[in-house]
Amino acid sequence: MSCLGVLFAMPKKDVDALLVSKYDEDRLEYLQHGIEEDYLDFDSPVLKYAAELDKSWDAIHRVMTDGNFGFDNGTFPLNHVIMGGESLYHKEDYYMILKTPEQVKAIWNALKIITESWFRERYFQIDPYDYGHDVDEEDYLYTWEWFNSSLPVWERAAREDRYMLFTVDQ
Repeated sequence: MSCLGVLFAMPKKDVDALLVSKYDEDRLEYLQHGIEEDYLDFDSPVLKYAAELDKSWDAIHRVMTDGNFGFDNGTFPLNHVIMGGESLYHKEDYYMILKTPEQVKAIWNALKIITESWFRERYFQIDPYDYGHDVDEEDYLYTWEWFNSSLPVWERAAREDRYMLFTVDQ
C-alpha cells in the first residue's frame, strides 16, 4: 500500500452521505469513488478543500503529539490534526478519521500560531527507531513543506464551518 494521507474539508451533506453507509466496505467505496474523485479532480471546484499529505502525515502526527504514533496520545487540539477524532472505518487497511467543525476551529487556532522553530524542535525529538525512518534534515523539510501546504485547507474549513476527514490507506 502507498500510505498516502489526505485531508478533506467537507460540508455536512458530504459527511452525512458518508455516514449513511453502515458497513466499512461501503464507506470505503464511497470515499474512493465519491469523495476522492470529487475532491481530487484537478478541474473540481472543491479541489481547494483537499490537502494531500503524501507520507508526511505520520511525522506530522508525531510532531503534533508526544512523538509517538497513536490515536489518543498528546493533547487536544493538536493531537486531532491527524489521528484524533472519530474513526469511521474499523479495519486495518485504511484510516478514516473525522473531526467536527468545532474541533476544526480549535485545531486551526492552534495550527496558525505554530512557528517553524517549534515544529523543527518537535520533529527532531522523534525516535527514529519508533518512526521507522531517518529523522534528518531531508525528512524534516519534506514534512514541514507538506504541513504548510495543508494550512490553507484548515483555515478554509474553520472559516466555513466544515468537518475535516483524514484518510490514509495502509
